[in-house]
Amino acid sequence: MSIRIPAERRRTVGLAIVLVAQLMLVLDATVVNVALPHIQEDLDFSAANLSWVLNAYTLAFGGLLLLGGRLGDVFGRRRVFEIGLALFTVSSLAGAFATDGAFLIVARALQGIGAALAAPSVLALLTTSAPDDRARNRALALFTAVSSAGASLGLIVGGILTDLGSWRLTLLINVPIGLAVLALTRRFLDETPRRAGRFDFLGAITVTGAAVGAVYALVTAPDHGWTSATTLGLLGGAAALLVIFVVAETRVEHPLLRLSLLKLPSRAGALAVIALLVGSQFSMFFLAILYVQRVLDFGPLQAGFAFLPLSLAIFASSRISAGLVSRFGAWPLLLAGTAGMVVSFLWISGIDTSTSYAAGMLGPMVLNGLSAGLAFMPTTVIVLSKVDPEHAGSASGLLQTMQQLGGAVGLAIIVSVYTSHGVAGQVVPGLSQGFTTSAIMCGVAVAIALVGTVAVSLRRRASVDDTTAVERAVEEPARV
Repeated sequence: MSIRIPAERRRTVGLAIVLVAQLMLVLDATVVNVALPHIQEDLDFSAANLSWVLNAYTLAFGGLLLLGGRLGDVFGRRRVFEIGLALFTVSSLAGAFATDGAFLIVARALQGIGAALAAPSVLALLTTSAPDDRARNRALALFTAVSSAGASLGLIVGGILTDLGSWRLTLLINVPIGLAVLALTRRFLDETPRRAGRFDFLGAITVTGAAVGAVYALVTAPDHGWTSATTLGLLGGAAALLVIFVVAETRVEHPLLRLSLLKLPSRAGALAVIALLVGSQFSMFFLAILYVQRVLDFGPLQAGFAFLPLSLAIFASSRISAGLVSRFGAWPLLLAGTAGMVVSFLWISGIDTSTSYAAGMLGPMVLNGLSAGLAFMPTTVIVLSKVDPEHAGSASGLLQTMQQLGGAVGLAIIVSVYTSHGVAGQVVPGLSQGFTTSAIMCGVAVAIALVGTVAVSLRRRASVDDTTAVERAVEEPARV
């Protein structure tokens, strides 16, 4: 005899389950960062190939997210969530026992594929299962807090596991968590209705190929030269694949990306902003890690805890962002957050060999975390607003695609700029240019947020003027 679980408790536990899964997926994008020097030494990675430990995951994740969202719409989001999480868990176990670099990169790519299947269903389950808008906004605020703080928390967890055991634990830790989530999913989460449709595999192949080609071109540009035939050829090939993808999406019956989702200017702008913000954050999760370990001589555990203020600041501001959006609106809050991130990157760009952690990094990290927490939640609200329930999976996949591909391309640009200005055997040369590149990315996001804020203000003023005109028209005959 089965025990009936109260609906409210079931929703609460279901929310916790999907948020734990989301945290695990986000953590995995950065949990190995602190362990990179140990992975390089243990598996004999070259400096250039080491970045693929990160990008193999983010590219597979970002490139296939749209397909994952579509699969969830057609087969049911809970079912696809379970399949993706199972693949992610098994791949984590395989990666933990990797014997060479190629094996680890393949395992990381498979993790990314599993994450691409599971992640769109996480956000879709959150938004479609909420009983009202207030509950939906609370769920989105928690999702934003988990997603934003997860990346920096990954550095702390990675530092603890690497310092106390081995870099292999950064992958092995996913196994018990994944198994626990899978065991509880069917009990606390309802399946969504299936919808008829085919799959746009051509779209999945071309968009993923375009992302891989662009990132590879950017990462290797300092070696080949920015104007070399190799770099230009790779960028040209990536652009050609992107064009094929867009054309294909206009002709297939069931496109991977519904271009209609991009017709709303506010959604298109918010998607551009999220890509820029996530991409800019990788200077914190890559360059700053190099600095604290190789210049400040922090061990993995100490380096992980060095990012605790950033994590706490993100979580704190994410917790109040839902109320601030309700009071001030999404675009003004996004404008404030992006502007604060610009200042934080310019601030930290001044570090050098004589800078201490407290004097040169603590302040920028706290400001960056507070600003990021304010910026990420409103972008999620803008992207997912005015989306029909049957397209929730596609919209969620599009949002997370821009996050992952923005992170991969942003990391590639930052690493390329850093390498171009770097000096062999030294860490500090190139850091200033790398952090300044992040500030420029966020500066573009500020411009987009400013346009969005002004547009909303003008629409509200026009609405007030129209209302006033109608009231006057109604009152005028009474005066006569």
